[in-house]
Amino acid sequence: MESLSSSLVPSYWDYLVLYFLRPILAVAFAVSLLLLGWFLAWKLVLVHVPLVREVCGLNKKPKRVKPPTRRLSRIYKSMDSRNSAFGW
Repeated sequence: MESLSSSLVPSYWDYLVLYFLRPILAVAFAVSLLLLGWFLAWKLVLVHVPLVREVCGLNKKPKRVKPPTRRLSRIYKSMDSRNSAFGW
């Protein structure tokens, strides 16, 4: 009976794990989830928002100059030239 009651008494290691190690690991896990979520939001969404780019001091995205003859206009011109050749 004596050995059963002495095994129920927690040791110093159990107290250490319960009061120090578990809370530290829980906080580290929560912070890592927050950082992962922020990183994903930054890479996928926030970096493309102009206001966020301006607040963070990032360079503005250069505007691409549109070519005078775009791909669709070339396609339609080639279709028109084929249709005029057939007389449609």
